[in-house]
Amino acid sequence: MNLFNILWVIGAPQVILIIVVVLLLFGGKKIPELMRGLGSGIKEFKDASKGTDTSKEKESKEE
Repeated sequence: MNLFNILWVIGAPQVILIIVVVLLLFGGKKIPELMRGLGSGIKEFKDASKGTDTSKEKESKEE
């Protein structure tokens, strides 16, 4: 099952239920921190898959 088929299976009620469960588990104040961490993780993964290492570039700029 690919992503396109999964999007057709998940409807609006399921998405609302998932959002409510996430809010109950983490609370409204914790979600932005989680999303920031997720975003930086995705960015690091993309950089690693491209073969670029931004941590070395940042260290050289700081010196």
